[in-house]
Amino acid sequence: MIIESTDVAKASIEMSISSRENEKKLEKFFEDKGILTAAVDIGGNINNSIPKIIERALVASKKRGLIRENYHVHDGAIAGATREALFQIIQKANGLNVGGKIGIARNKEHISVCIFMSIGLLHLNEVVIGLGHRSIPV
Repeated sequence: MIIESTDVAKASIEMSISSRENEKKLEKFFEDKGILTAAVDIGGNINNSIPKIIERALVASKKRGLIRENYHVHDGAIAGATREALFQIIQKANGLNVGGKIGIARNKEHISVCIFMSIGLLHLNEVVIGLGHRSIPV
């Protein structure tokens, strides 16, 4: 089975919208297909949390074996894809509190980062999603 970049993106989206209980099942499901995945919860004021969100994506990717330790090309790909996903979210969330999850998926050279968030505004919660993709050396 050939895995395309769209399949990797779909896996990262599914990881980002999964519940904590379902996360392990999805990790196994995607691993059986040849897609490595990771997910991590995030939250706080979006403006103050940007560096922390990028850091959490890097740590989760390394912890789950999606990227190698101390390999700048991989670090840059995760940071870049995470920033791309954040740029898609920031316009709606600027200055507000957010809570959600980062989903990360990789198959060979394709790596995708999806950020799914709820934006708190009094009792009216907005929902937003951002997706970034990078291609990295195998």
